[in-house]
Amino acid sequence: MVADPSTVISELHFAEAPRWHEDRLWFSDFYAGVVRSARADGSDLRVEATVPEQPSGLGWLPDGRLLVVSMRDRKILRREPDGSLVVHADLGEHATGHLNDMVVDAAGRAYAGNFGYDLMAGAPMAAAALHRVDPDGTVTEVAADLWFPNGVVITDDNVLLVNETFGNRVTAFDVTPAGDLTNRRVWAEFGPVPTEREFEKVMPQLVVAPDGACLAPDGALWIADAIGARLLRLVDGEIAGEVHPGTPVYACALGGPTGRTLFACAAPDFFEHARRAATEGRIIAIPT
Repeated sequence: MVADPSTVISELHFAEAPRWHEDRLWFSDFYAGVVRSARADGSDLRVEATVPEQPSGLGWLPDGRLLVVSMRDRKILRREPDGSLVVHADLGEHATGHLNDMVVDAAGRAYAGNFGYDLMAGAPMAAAALHRVDPDGTVTEVAADLWFPNGVVITDDNVLLVNETFGNRVTAFDVTPAGDLTNRRVWAEFGPVPTEREFEKVMPQLVVAPDGACLAPDGALWIADAIGARLLRLVDGEIAGEVHPGTPVYACALGGPTGRTLFACAAPDFFEHARRAATEGRIIAIPT
């Protein structure tokens, strides 16, 4: 379907990691270095945290404290009750590229992906790992050989789904009670894994570049296609619907008063130099 989205928040550099939490939409603005939140209509916009080394994935511990990925220094930060930020975990010796998106489970374990290589500097593409950060800050590699692990969710039946943006697929794992990932399988496949390693040659080999993701109440997975200017609804790994909002989109979240508004992070492109220099990013809202 062709959507008629409304813009709820504008003049952003590059919004990512939207989350609906405590009746507010939370998100990171990469190049402004801030985490913000707002009401569903975009009003009452607040700065929730300042993260100079570029914020990304967001989540909350069981006691309500915010966790936020600090991309460039490869750390996960924790917001204390007084509003101060402290280092929750340092992945500098583990991640091989900028930290990226993250999900936090009901036990307070964070699962974070990383780029795997220096994307913005034009380095050759390389596989990356997914790491688990336990509530005490212990870091454990739980999966490897992922092609740009990005949006990640955990279903009600403890299946972790991770988007491989440059792998043409979504990969699934079962989450054990101890937080380990087992039974790896391809959950959704849009095309073969690209054989090229240079960015300009990889892009033509992508059918779908799954970026951010969110779960619907019925278990469907919404993903933002970073190359297709569309949002895809997946059921059992198959495309069951598409929304074309008329703009490139990079992440999504369901929320609003009824829980049925699809919020999407939109921008003209995802190139750092262009997004740092402009405030053309926005968050759009689409009824579903």
